[in-house]
Amino acid sequence: MRGATHARWVVGAMAVALAATACGGGDSGGGSADAGAVLSASWGDPQNPLEPANTNEVQGGKVLDMIFRGLKRYDPETGEAQDMLAERIETSDSQNFTITIKDGWTFSNGEKVTAQSFVDAWNYGAGLRNNQRNAYFFGYIEGYDKVHPEKGEQSADTLSGLKVVDDRTFTVKLTQKFSTFPDTLGYNAYAPLPRAFFDDHDAWVAKPIGNGPYLVDSYAKGSQMSLRRWDDYPGDDKAQNGGVDLKVYTDNNTAYTDLMAGNLDLVDDVPASQLKNVQSDLGDRYLNTPAGILQTLAFPFYDEAWNKPGMEKVRTGLSRAIDREQITETIFQKTRTPATDWTSPVLGEDGGYQAGLCGDACDFDPEEAKKLIREGGGLPGGRITLTYNADTGSHKDWVDAVCNSINNALDNERACTGNPVGTFADFRSQITQRKMSGPFRAGWQMDYPLIQNFLQPLYYTNASSNDGQWSDEQFDDLIDRANQESDTAKAIDLFRQAEEVVRDNMAAIPLWYQNGSAGWSERLSNVKLNPFSVPVYDEIKVS
Repeated sequence: MRGATHARWVVGAMAVALAATACGGGDSGGGSADAGAVLSASWGDPQNPLEPANTNEVQGGKVLDMIFRGLKRYDPETGEAQDMLAERIETSDSQNFTITIKDGWTFSNGEKVTAQSFVDAWNYGAGLRNNQRNAYFFGYIEGYDKVHPEKGEQSADTLSGLKVVDDRTFTVKLTQKFSTFPDTLGYNAYAPLPRAFFDDHDAWVAKPIGNGPYLVDSYAKGSQMSLRRWDDYPGDDKAQNGGVDLKVYTDNNTAYTDLMAGNLDLVDDVPASQLKNVQSDLGDRYLNTPAGILQTLAFPFYDEAWNKPGMEKVRTGLSRAIDREQITETIFQKTRTPATDWTSPVLGEDGGYQAGLCGDACDFDPEEAKKLIREGGGLPGGRITLTYNADTGSHKDWVDAVCNSINNALDNERACTGNPVGTFADFRSQITQRKMSGPFRAGWQMDYPLIQNFLQPLYYTNASSNDGQWSDEQFDDLIDRANQESDTAKAIDLFRQAEEVVRDNMAAIPLWYQNGSAGWSERLSNVKLNPFSVPVYDEIKVS
């Protein structure tokens, strides 16, 4: 994870990358802005209710970013972790932290945000009985083994490492040194929660109450979530519009059509089929900018067929059967870049990015692909299905292209077929229920701009987003050592060594680095995407 030093190294490189390669612009739009006007934007139903510790996917994360503010916030321009509700985070040993929160913050129901608001939220998020997807993020706090044991029942209700000192101060004791802990605290899992969350949980889930610049006005699953500006929001980043109607689309081509017809204001995922036309369609109302996003193919290591000795050769053979250059050029019109490692170029080399780390294993070579798959024992059952969600991201286009590339490389037209799942929510549910029988889409949008975030949540044993359940003791040990290292260069070197273990096992197949893209109507101006590729909704102006 990270510390202030790591964050500075990383975001400096990221800011340069973003400034150098962004195209399009955010200042186009119509006449004078109407601060009370509401904009409409494309969206997809989240997998789970919007509990901060239970949301680890993009669609739910968009809403949490609008209705919550935590101790830190990642700068929408650079990604740097900056103090938000934190007045001070102090430590003398990188293991014991004293956190003081700013005065004057409240939730939208009028309840004061206190140290207890954070401690209660973190205890809830960590508890095994509460079944929160992001519980793992509290794993370094002392007492986690009691509130979330690997086996058996929960034996404590609260983390022993959390203590409330007074209304504005609490302490955190970790089980080991964790130099970058403060900068992880901008992640939504660490958001505070009001008493209303605990007193009437069902009512809160139906209409979440947060402390961010927007309020949830209404939500009809499968249709729309309406958010409105909170006029009494105490932060400096007040919404510059009256609200956002997030409209659910199961096909981003339909969203783009609605944008062109004047029925939608913002699309933040321009479909691949429209990339040839988008510049002429929208002109300077189109944005294409680097983002911390990596598309991969993951594997169900809980299925013995994919986890037996020799299968690393099969996985590497599949990687060599994919013509990344052709797919990114013909389908994505170069808005994707073939991946050569398991992180993102936005980190920069000083931040841990290792261009070319994948080496030959990511080079298209049909003959070598066939050889490796044969040596590894062949495809399980003689063929694979590649599972993906069909509602967002133009995934059908590229999955079909990947399968065609594999089939052509292996001289077998039935070696690979796509397996679409109708909605993102259903797709994620199947993954978390471990129902995958073959490779599946596993795009990763960084939670914070550090090399650790591209590795630990995805590949550490039992980590929150380790959907394929891969496990390797050497990798885990290197991650633990890196987290404890206070010297930036030494920590990054250890993370890089851990990434090499991922490479040597082909724990996932890296496909391409993804840009963020957005198109908008003439009503909007000041449209931007943050380094996570999410629209900065509160800065958008509507005329």
